[in-house]
Amino acid sequence: MGATRIEAENVRLRDRRLAPVWEKVRAGERLDHGDGLACLETDDLLGLGRMADRVKRAKSGDWVYFVINRYINPTNLCVLSCAFCDFARKPGDAGAFEHTPEEIVRMIEPDVREVHIVGGHHPDWPFERYEAIIRAIHEERPQAQIKAFTAAEIDYFWRRWKIEPREALVRLRAAGLHTMPGGGAEIFSARLQKALRFTGKAGADRWLEIHRIAHGLDIRSNATMLYGHVETLAERVDHLLRLRELQDETAGFLTFIPLLYQVGDTKLVPRQASPIEALRVVATSRLVLDNFPHVEAYWVMMGEASASLALNFGADDVNGTLVDERIAHAARAESPAGLAREQIVRMIRDAGRTPVERDALYNVVQVWN
Repeated sequence: MGATRIEAENVRLRDRRLAPVWEKVRAGERLDHGDGLACLETDDLLGLGRMADRVKRAKSGDWVYFVINRYINPTNLCVLSCAFCDFARKPGDAGAFEHTPEEIVRMIEPDVREVHIVGGHHPDWPFERYEAIIRAIHEERPQAQIKAFTAAEIDYFWRRWKIEPREALVRLRAAGLHTMPGGGAEIFSARLQKALRFTGKAGADRWLEIHRIAHGLDIRSNATMLYGHVETLAERVDHLLRLRELQDETAGFLTFIPLLYQVGDTKLVPRQASPIEALRVVATSRLVLDNFPHVEAYWVMMGEASASLALNFGADDVNGTLVDERIAHAARAESPAGLAREQIVRMIRDAGRTPVERDALYNVVQVWN
């Protein structure tokens, strides 16, 4: 699957290294590793943004998508101790929590179209507990599509209970699962997997394998990249290219979500990456991931203002209302823990774009002209 040829006028570029990138984009040629680095290293932020915006417009015009969704963490108890995580707790820790399926159902309002479920790798919950959560939501809130359990969690079901990923996904789908979130990818780097102490969770090969299995079962999914900590620019590009390679094979990814590291209490770096860096990553992602339908500006981590700006830098999705998001906010994200539909619509309109309400699978619910 190649890039789409862009029929557009020349863009103004101050950085001469971007000229061959734009020529490739216009010709429908794929960007390589060197092109990705040029995009991430450039100081010509506006030129980079213009290129990414042209690609975005060729794919989705001036539409920007959002969904009315509820973010649910069934538990924050976790056997892992990832260096970048402020969310996880051990049994007996202050702030540790576990929710029953019945409690989770009561969290979901009738107008919710997507339930987004991710959580800690619980030391004791059997796999049947996760099936029960999905089944309860599907039975009690049939209007809500369920996006649940990262590849890291699916891998953990194998490590803890020896349930193969294919079996786990088939059983979860039978219970009511519609799609998978893209979390747990972190950054595809063996160096960082060791340095940041997440060797006990799915590495790059395993994460990609599980999404390949999901796509083979017609379960669509998202993809993410955690950036702004101690990764190199080359590692970011490596990550994007591996995602693009799997998308060539399966065409199963719906959207790519760059996740801006929140310093919180883990303090891998002294300060959070700047809004300029966030826009640079969004734009580069749109240019490199030519076979991904959508690139998201995740307002929870970027902030509302930067997310709105990113809609002119290649992003065509802002996720959704995300009521009660906890993972980023455990790391002291400054964004609110959820937005109303009206606030999302205003954020999109402030960028000069047309808000389009969708469901979890990008079926259009309403165009907010």
